[in-house]
Amino acid sequence: MERDEVDELVEAWHRERADLDLAPVEVFSRVGRLSRLLDKARREAFTAHRIETWEFDVLAALRRAGRPYQLTPGALVRQTMVTSGTMTNRVDRLVARGLVERSPDPRDRRGVLVALTTTGKRTVDGAFESLLASEQDLLADLSEQDHAQLAALLKRVMVGLS
Repeated sequence: MERDEVDELVEAWHRERADLDLAPVEVFSRVGRLSRLLDKARREAFTAHRIETWEFDVLAALRRAGRPYQLTPGALVRQTMVTSGTMTNRVDRLVARGLVERSPDPRDRRGVLVALTTTGKRTVDGAFESLLASEQDLLADLSEQDHAQLAALLKRVMVGLS
C-alpha cells in the first residue's frame, strides 16, 4: 500500500504517544491537506477568470438560482454565510465590475434584487468549468466506486456534525 506524509506523522506520534488513539489524525490531517490543495486549485481556476473566491461564491449562488439569475440580498447572505454588511459591500464591488446589477423587487417596494449580468454569467460559468476540471484532476486516481464511497462517507460526517 502506498504511503503519504500523514503515515509518517502518525508513526511519529505513535512512537511518542502510544497511549493515544490516533485514528482522527489519520482522517483529519488528510482532510486538512486536501482542503489546502482544493483552496489552491480554486484560486488558480478563479484567477484564470479574473475573480476572487468570494466573487465566485456570490456569482455561483445567483447562477444556481436559475433564470433570471437573481436573488434578494437576504437570500445571498444565507447562501454565502456572510453578514448583511459584508454582502452589501460585495454586491457594490460586483456592480462596479459589471458582473451583477441591482433592480427594484417588484414584490417588495422596499427591497432590491441582485441579478447576474451577461458578463457575470459568462464569468461564473467559465470559472466553474475550470474548477470542475481541477477537482476532477484531484480525484483522478479514484475509481467511480471509490469516488461514490468517499462522497458517502464525507456526507455521513457532515450530516453528523449538523
